[in-house]
Amino acid sequence: MWIILAILSALCLGCYDVSKKRSLDGNSVTGVLLLSVLCSSCLLLPFVVLSRLGILSPDSLCYVAEVSARDHLFILLKSCLVLASWVCAYMAVKHLPLTLVAPVNATRPMWTLLGALLLFGERLDAWQWVGVTLVLAAFFAFSFIGHKEGFHIRNNAYMAALLLGTLLGAASGLYDKYLMRHIDHNAVQAYYTFYQALLMLPVYLFSTRDIRRAARSGASSVSLDAPSPASAARAGVFHEHVPLRWRYSILGISLFLVLSDFFYLLALTDPDSLIAVISTTRRCGVVIPFVYGAIVLHDRHIRLKSLCLLLVLAGMLCLLIGTLL
Repeated sequence: MWIILAILSALCLGCYDVSKKRSLDGNSVTGVLLLSVLCSSCLLLPFVVLSRLGILSPDSLCYVAEVSARDHLFILLKSCLVLASWVCAYMAVKHLPLTLVAPVNATRPMWTLLGALLLFGERLDAWQWVGVTLVLAAFFAFSFIGHKEGFHIRNNAYMAALLLGTLLGAASGLYDKYLMRHIDHNAVQAYYTFYQALLMLPVYLFSTRDIRRAARSGASSVSLDAPSPASAARAGVFHEHVPLRWRYSILGISLFLVLSDFFYLLALTDPDSLIAVISTTRRCGVVIPFVYGAIVLHDRHIRLKSLCLLLVLAGMLCLLIGTLL
């Protein structure tokens, strides 16, 4: 059952990536992130209230359990990890091709796999090893294709942000496995979302300080052009250059993320689940933004990227076979 939940999480995660790209086009990165976590908080708050009022029973699938002050500190740490990863990833999604960002971001399972083997002593069977190897090989191939498109970590600040966000996301994945052994998964999802909204507000205010200063001084306009990689490196990748604009795709970010996290955390509660397999399967949702980037955004090197995508699908099949045997 946990592998089915991981696949559902992957599908929602793919739609989440597309919603991010649409929302970030010519928009404030930290502003979009702030609005999305606020919307997610609004979606989850009723379940917390209904649980506290006793309307939702403890055996309900959506029941949010009470947690101790110590558990809240652990959840707060997860919020910091995820938020740092998201800020980096959102910057990359806005300024880099989607058919490059999504696959590179999906290399998280490699780092998660290494951590799971070292920290949790997880073991994979032969089919699962083949599946993980194929998927990771495809992800690395995607990163090499990125070099063909001129995106190098040495001269592109947004590529560096993407890789940093990937590493932080992998660390969050390992931390999730620990949390699921000690804290109710619905409580983790609800409270870490609330904490993100609180943490994101000062981040947004700090990153948009120049825009607000220009508005107070009566500047007629704010530049909508994205900075060059070099200027971004000098001014800081997290320095905002455009104002926030509301788009309905921001609601899509919140909805698909809440559903993806729900399926993901529920899968981790299964004592037989393997974080390495779940993380790899979840990242196969890259198919959805890949197709969107190829057809709608007309990204380059689609044939080469398509071959790599076939490796992803083959690896997915091996993971399923290994899980079901």
